[in-house]
Amino acid sequence: MIFDPMAKEDVARAVERRGPGRVPRVRTLWRGEGLEDQYGKTALDALGEKYPDDVIYFMLPNPVDPACMNLSWKRGTGGALNSSVVIQEWSQLDEFIEKLPDPESDGKIALLAENAERLQSDGRYLLFGWWRFFFEQPWTLRGMENLMCDYYEEPEMVQRLHEALCGTYSRYLDAACRIIRPDGFFTSDDLGHQTGSMMSPAVFREQIAPFYTRFADKLKGHHLHFWLHSCGNNTELLPDLIASGVQVFHPVQKHTMDEAETMRRFGGQISFMAGIDVQHTLQEKSPEEVRREVRFLIDTFKRPDGGLCIAAGNGITAGTPFENIEAFLDEAARYGGHQKNSGCRS
Repeated sequence: MIFDPMAKEDVARAVERRGPGRVPRVRTLWRGEGLEDQYGKTALDALGEKYPDDVIYFMLPNPVDPACMNLSWKRGTGGALNSSVVIQEWSQLDEFIEKLPDPESDGKIALLAENAERLQSDGRYLLFGWWRFFFEQPWTLRGMENLMCDYYEEPEMVQRLHEALCGTYSRYLDAACRIIRPDGFFTSDDLGHQTGSMMSPAVFREQIAPFYTRFADKLKGHHLHFWLHSCGNNTELLPDLIASGVQVFHPVQKHTMDEAETMRRFGGQISFMAGIDVQHTLQEKSPEEVRREVRFLIDTFKRPDGGLCIAAGNGITAGTPFENIEAFLDEAARYGGHQKNSGCRS
């Protein structure tokens, strides 16, 4: 049995909660660290052909790459990403802003042009974006510890950095929309840890959410949906994420957020790209238990009017049993489509 992908209009109906025929599959075969080394590209490609995603997913390398900005000072290298510091002193911010890249002269944009025909060829929903937004990007520039202090000690400098990032992001979005005409924008900000949010709701609301809102308005002008990946417990921030214009939230991380309570409080206000747990369920459970978890996610998050896409919660890493990956993909295709149009053919 081969499962056909949905048309872009049906994915949009799911996002907008307008009664799609079935649950869209988005980034289900997310190849994490070591997975291809373990199973081989050919075997994983075969799975992807049998259980295709309903979106074409194209992530641009992050527009803000300090290594390509010819900064006049030496950047720290090595160590964990959250401890790297590019902007070591706020006195360096003026030069950093001055040297932010221009999409019109950035080779990354050439990647879009090279792939434009392929990305637009088959009528599927095109999801475009880049990793790191208004929290992850600043902490890669200032270091996590510094940034957490900056919210309280240097909020004006954080504001200036956010302003500059927002302008750069907007220019790259304009270029992408001109070249490939995507349907949705996908980005990441890991705003949560295991038990709560990385910052207080007040800090998020005052210092970060306004830039989400500004960028969301930009997306509306291009008629794009706003998709956000954020690991950890984001329960306290979801009201502000919704208010700022986020339309699809991923992954509702298991063991950090309560799925049923999240749906009870926020279903109908935002759509969910519900991600199956890649840390324990896919790694440790039996194929039947994996299938049971897929059914649980669909039963929990699906509304009659839509509002659900099914996904991997993060990259599926080496050590995950192949039969569990196949069980996840198969159950997502079958159970996600059995209530209405099956979306499959023999």
